[in-house]
Amino acid sequence: MAMMPKRVKHRKSQRGRVRGNAARCNYVAFGEFGLQVLEPSWITARQIEAGRVAATHFLRREGKVYMRIFPHKPVSAKPLETRMGKGKGEPEFWVARVRPGQVCFEIGGVEEDVAKQALVRVAHKMPVRCRFVKRRHSL
Repeated sequence: MAMMPKRVKHRKSQRGRVRGNAARCNYVAFGEFGLQVLEPSWITARQIEAGRVAATHFLRREGKVYMRIFPHKPVSAKPLETRMGKGKGEPEFWVARVRPGQVCFEIGGVEEDVAKQALVRVAHKMPVRCRFVKRRHSL
């Protein structure tokens, strides 16, 4: 089942623009290693789920995978071969807006080389360039 909010205030939203760098969620907070986005984009719920599955499958139930992004934005589409007019289309899928610098996945409880291999697999599922980052200081 794809990720989506339980309830929303407005069913449909406008496209908007993703501008600037991430002001929050831009450091590793929960695990020891993370995957940081380098480009502004939308990441769909299916892509997030594919990344989660790739990481958990590679780690084989050791360590913990944290997802720092959630698809809050509905994207609507009109049916194919429909004439113009007749209003906005129905929500087709959900996306998470990501800005450069935002950490989207984190891994904890494993060695650095294992975490790096797992996050490389996750990065292949993402539609944007990503880089491997470490926690700046231990708590």
